[in-house]
Amino acid sequence: MTDLIETIRRTLVPIHKEGYPFILIGIVLTVLAGYFSQFFGWIFLILTLWVCYFFRDPERVTPVADGLVVSPADGRVNLIATVLPPPELDLPQVPTLRVSVFMNVFDCHVNRVPVSGRIGQIHYTPGLFLNAELDKASDDNERNGMVIETSHGGQPKRIGVVQIAGLVARRIVGFVSAGDVLGVGERFGLIRFGSRVDVYLPAGATVLVGLGQKAVAGETILADLGGGPDRVFKRI
Repeated sequence: MTDLIETIRRTLVPIHKEGYPFILIGIVLTVLAGYFSQFFGWIFLILTLWVCYFFRDPERVTPVADGLVVSPADGRVNLIATVLPPPELDLPQVPTLRVSVFMNVFDCHVNRVPVSGRIGQIHYTPGLFLNAELDKASDDNERNGMVIETSHGGQPKRIGVVQIAGLVARRIVGFVSAGDVLGVGERFGLIRFGSRVDVYLPAGATVLVGLGQKAVAGETILADLGGGPDRVFKRI
C-alpha cells in the first residue's frame, strides 16, 4: 500500500493554488463548448489540461552547502554576462555576473529562492513586455526584483533576483515580503505565462552552468560563492 501511495504521489504532481481560478474557468468553458460542439469541447478540454500542467508545483530535492546558489527557475540558461545590476536593487553599481534562466510556456513557473537568507527589499518596476529572451528585457520589461541578504565564510553577501515578464507573461506573482527569512529552495513567486529570472551574483562567485543548459528550480547549481566546483554538498 505504501508503494502504491508513493507512486500516485509522484504521478499526480501538485497544482499551485494560483492556477485554481484558471482551471475552474477552463472547466466551465469546456462544459459549455462541449454542449454546443463536441469538437470545441475537446479543444477546451486540451487547453484546460495544459493549464493544469502549466501550474504544476512539484517537490524538489535541493542541494545544500554554504555558498551554493541554485536555480530560481525551470528553463534554459540563455544569458551569462557581466553587467551593471538594476539600480532599483541598490546593489553596488559595478560590473556584476548575471545568470539568466528563460522559461517557456511548457516549463514549471513556480520560482524558488536560490540561497538561504533574509529578503532585504522588493521593488516592482513597470515596463514593456518584450521577448524575455532578449538581453534588453532586463532593463525595459516589467519586472519584480528582490535582494537576498545571505552570508558565506562568515562574510555578508547580497544577491539580486529579478523576475521579468515576457512577451506572453503579464502577471508576476510574489509570495514573500521584505524581512522574510527563507531557506534555499523555498517558493517565492511565479510568473504567468513564459518569462525569465535573472540572478546577480556578488564578487568572487563562480558560475557552474553553461549557455543552453537546462536548469531545474531548486535543484540545478548555478554558481558557487567561493568554494569552487569540486566541493561536496548534500541534498534536502
